[in-house]
Amino acid sequence: MTMRGLKPLRHPRAWLALWWLAVLVVLAVCLVPAPDLPSMPHGVDKLEHFLAFFLLAASAVQLYRGRAVLWCVALGLVGLGVVIELAQYAFTATRSMDPRDVLADTLGVAAGFAIALTPLRDLLLRIDGGRSRDIHPPPPAQSP
Repeated sequence: MTMRGLKPLRHPRAWLALWWLAVLVVLAVCLVPAPDLPSMPHGVDKLEHFLAFFLLAASAVQLYRGRAVLWCVALGLVGLGVVIELAQYAFTATRSMDPRDVLADTLGVAAGFAIALTPLRDLLLRIDGGRSRDIHPPPPAQSP
């Protein structure tokens, strides 16, 4: 069974649910009060933002197919980064909005979506037993 916009994975609903759970975890971690988080050296939070959004984007490449769908997901992830910063400003007393976090998020999304340009783009298809030929059909036979 395939779902529109997703690669033909054997367990698309399970993988999609895990991806959305990861999105919610990133959102929650970014909004939890700062005193509840372990202390980190200055600037490490930018690396954390980059890695979190890189992993979300690279995972999306494994799930979603089609250029238009991937662009929508990429823009959605960048939008999530902006919303997180606005929420930190508006709804938390111990977190602050930082445009450099949005930059780190955006760079992470770009790096994660660069996976789509490599053979690793179908890694989950190979792991989950999906059919990669449905994503990349063989070229038409040429007549002699």
